[in-house]
Amino acid sequence: MAFAQPVEVAAAPDPRLVYSNKSPSWLGAVGKLYVPGIKYEQGHGTHHRENCSATLVTDRPRASADTIITAWHCIEHYKDLSKPITFTIFPGSMTTMSFDAYRLEDGGAMTADWAILKLIQPIPVTTVTALITHSDRADPRRPVLMAGYSADNGMGNGGGHLTYDPSCTIVRQQFHRSDSNCRAFRGASGGAVIQVSAQGEPLLSGVISQGNGTDLSIFVPVAGFRRAINRSLQ
Repeated sequence: MAFAQPVEVAAAPDPRLVYSNKSPSWLGAVGKLYVPGIKYEQGHGTHHRENCSATLVTDRPRASADTIITAWHCIEHYKDLSKPITFTIFPGSMTTMSFDAYRLEDGGAMTADWAILKLIQPIPVTTVTALITHSDRADPRRPVLMAGYSADNGMGNGGGHLTYDPSCTIVRQQFHRSDSNCRAFRGASGGAVIQVSAQGEPLLSGVISQGNGTDLSIFVPVAGFRRAINRSLQ
């Protein structure tokens, strides 16, 4: 099940907010991911563009970072290495910046819907503060925040705005999958699930995978691919 197509009338009031100067500054680590791809049907390839989200991560606080985490299905059809994957921060603003990225490791299937990419050049900490990944699983007793470039024509502005559900709940946990009642749409795939620790530190706890666009958003916990994250940050 992929994210449902954007809908204009939700079953309940939309809890999301649009990123602004009043939002937590660490949300700037969530960027937009553009992936040029090729889909094959009956032996014929057609050009395909994937617009997703991704998160800049680090294991050293207050340091420049060159590693991003997204969903595997966002790069599934990436075949032509001559065409770069592009990670853009603050798209549509006066401070927008784009960085080419290349594939490092991924889960290889929807059952392990995660991918780690490297940027050709690091992003200075003075530009964006990268997120630290959660050392364990998110605590289901505490709220999470889900952020990405949802492509709905409401708050998401067709993927032009970073939107986030500021306080939602994990309703079920498995090792490779967690279910939440967070609100997100297509385009948010690969985006961030963040839990703020008791000490006030924002921790990347998962990567957005799929959902129904209303009351179910599934994410892959970072605990499920911890070893790959550690390798990528060495």
